[in-house]
Amino acid sequence: MDDVMAPPVGRALKHVQVREYVRGLVTGSAPGSPAPSERELVQRFGVARMTVRQAMDALVVEGLLERIPGRGTFVARPRRAPSKITGFTEEMARRGMLAESQTLLARREQAGPGVARALSLTEGDAVVHWRRLRRADGVPMCLEDAYLNEVLLPGFLQSGMPTSLYDSLAARGLRPTWAEDSITADKATPEEAGLLEVEPSSVVLRHSRRAVSGEKVVEVSRTVYRADRFTLWVQLGQGC
Repeated sequence: MDDVMAPPVGRALKHVQVREYVRGLVTGSAPGSPAPSERELVQRFGVARMTVRQAMDALVVEGLLERIPGRGTFVARPRRAPSKITGFTEEMARRGMLAESQTLLARREQAGPGVARALSLTEGDAVVHWRRLRRADGVPMCLEDAYLNEVLLPGFLQSGMPTSLYDSLAARGLRPTWAEDSITADKATPEEAGLLEVEPSSVVLRHSRRAVSGEKVVEVSRTVYRADRFTLWVQLGQGC
């Protein structure tokens, strides 16, 4: 690995460059082969350990690498085919419910630090912010804020808001191929409670997603679900 030269690290995409460097090193390697250590990557690229961790985390989520506690990070064994990434419309259909959406906000904004980092952009770059109240069988299910890279979606706001974001992305050849999701429990803010038609401070589920098509981050979303209506389903297979 020492013979491979590290590429120059740009200001806005450090973790992306580290990630692709590691991908190039380990692609084609046998399962169980060691990945470069975080310390080695920090020294090679001159970046913070957190930047390296973000890059390695992405490859672990993708399934290219796996972490073994107490041993390190290695090329992963092939995974079972993951579940298909679905949007709200498809997910509600799978549950036998009719999905409806109400656009509350759709505009061009400048990316704040969190959104810019998640979309692999520079703070202040243009993004599309699309906020929707989403219903299932006529009853509020969730409140969703989606942030999209405007450069990848020219004319998105001018063409009329689509019924399904993922169908619209698919039509542009950008349907997500993998995603990072997280979900936590919280209490609804007064605004959220009003829109979701629940009592103030009711329990909600906060779901965050970072969706990627190929190597392009196409969507970052933050969704607030009514905990009394939404159950998260996770499919698991037998471990090796």
